[in-house]
Amino acid sequence: MIIGITGTNGAGKGTVVDYLVKQKGFTHYSGRAFITEEILKRGLPVNRDNTNLVGNDLRKTYGAGYIAEQQLARAQAKGGDAVIESIRAIGEAEFLKSQGAKIWGVDADRRERYERSVMRGTDLDKISFEKFCEQEDREMAQTEKFDMNVRGVFALADVILTNNGTQEELFTQVEEALKMA
Repeated sequence: MIIGITGTNGAGKGTVVDYLVKQKGFTHYSGRAFITEEILKRGLPVNRDNTNLVGNDLRKTYGAGYIAEQQLARAQAKGGDAVIESIRAIGEAEFLKSQGAKIWGVDADRRERYERSVMRGTDLDKISFEKFCEQEDREMAQTEKFDMNVRGVFALADVILTNNGTQEELFTQVEEALKMA
């Protein structure tokens, strides 16, 4: 089984991925890690703006599904169940679905997501709430298939997980989603 994970920033994508890996034996492939490798090759600082810029550039240059294609190729080479994290563009979601993958979306209330992001403490998360909202608004509904369009990917999702409660409540939703897959 292949699952592509999309979601809003700080919604709990990583928590879902960790559960699938630790509890269900999935292998994790990260779109963000793939983009980060490219950012470093280009000698740019790793931040959300450059993640957006480089991700969009890769998809524009090599095709709207490029990042997901690379992750799926790695998953297929290894075999077994896989979760591909950070599906951010419609072209990526369409490609994965064309290959039989399921797309899951993870969402939560915006203020809660911001607070979770700050607690994570990564370099991408060291921003004000206003900057968080600005970046997220930009990532939500760009118009080209290669651009980040999280809401567009959500529209293609097979399952939406809402993470406004406890981890146990989220994991119950994951178990239900797995039954439907």
